[in-house]
Amino acid sequence: MIRTRRDAEQEESVMTAPLTQSATLPVGNRLEPAPHAEQPNGTPGGAPDHARHDTRAILESVHDLALLLADPPPAKNAGGRPMIARSKAMRDILEQIECVAASRATVLLEGETGTGKEVVARLIHSSSPRARKPFVSVNCAALSESLVESELFGHEKGAFTGAAESRVGRFELAHGGTLLLDEISEMAPKLQAKLLRVLEEEEFERVGGTRSLRVDVRVIATSNRDLEYEVARGAFRRDLFYRLNVVRFRLAPLRARREDIPALVGHFLGQFRHETGTSVRRVSQQAMEILTAYEWPGNVRQLRNTLCRASILATGEEIEPCHLPPLDPVAGTAAEFRGMTLDEIERHVILSTLRELNGNKTAAAERLGVTARTLLNKMNKYHAQNLLDAP
Repeated sequence: MIRTRRDAEQEESVMTAPLTQSATLPVGNRLEPAPHAEQPNGTPGGAPDHARHDTRAILESVHDLALLLADPPPAKNAGGRPMIARSKAMRDILEQIECVAASRATVLLEGETGTGKEVVARLIHSSSPRARKPFVSVNCAALSESLVESELFGHEKGAFTGAAESRVGRFELAHGGTLLLDEISEMAPKLQAKLLRVLEEEEFERVGGTRSLRVDVRVIATSNRDLEYEVARGAFRRDLFYRLNVVRFRLAPLRARREDIPALVGHFLGQFRHETGTSVRRVSQQAMEILTAYEWPGNVRQLRNTLCRASILATGEEIEPCHLPPLDPVAGTAAEFRGMTLDEIERHVILSTLRELNGNKTAAAERLGVTARTLLNKMNKYHAQNLLDAP
């Protein structure tokens, strides 16, 4: 292409034009005109004393853009609740969820109560091709054996006393979507066998029915116990465990990922401002030190409840130590063992360590300061006494 002298002069005028003539600044993830820009007729839009304001605006915009690029917003699940992940353990899980969500594989989520298993389950669903289909959950620990069977598979009219009409079960309700079986370790052996058949053949009969019903459901199961130990002591079917254990995530307790605490604190305070209209915006340094040092036996759920109480008691925009309940680190640890014998405490520590290390007995023995043989003897003793489930 032939470039004329006029073209060259126009390009030079663009390159040498002052910033205020047609500048745009990054604000968040968009571009906006710079404040006090020079008007098209050449009249300055601001006096020299506005230069400092322009500089500050540029710096703030660059800072906002840097935050946007360095710290992406947390992933959100189907219920709109974000998954806060600053620790490597949780970020690794989030990265794997992106791959797992696209498949139909059954997922097993293990972790202590309050670690966010349901949040992860909803995130898997909302990130999957089934996101527009139902997400249905059932708490296996909250219902009796007869009620759980009816809840899962439905029942026909007259199937049992009080069954005045037919009822659709959770599997049918979740057709095309995801079914969350919460605390599956509490499911009775009879139901475990029926569930295994559904997972393998994708069909079942309602209680009192004879017609087989086919469903397309992805199952996500959660447990606050280690299912491998439940299998070893005969409390959970081995074949069902293998069927559920296609993809397995173990969520670390909050005390093992303390770097997530400040981010969780900020998220919950923002949530409280939106939901309840509180004015609290931050936590003092002293209060944050207390929060990060505590053991949190109730994990994220306990942290949220503690902050909710503190935000109600705080009169200003900042939570101080006086607004927090007693959260002594040593006392928090001792509360776990209150009312337990020394043998029970020892068993609790051994099993908790094994769970945190995903069953790695060699690593657990090193952390506990015992030989691998000593740890194996302890485990054999617990197995013989049917004591593998921690109190």
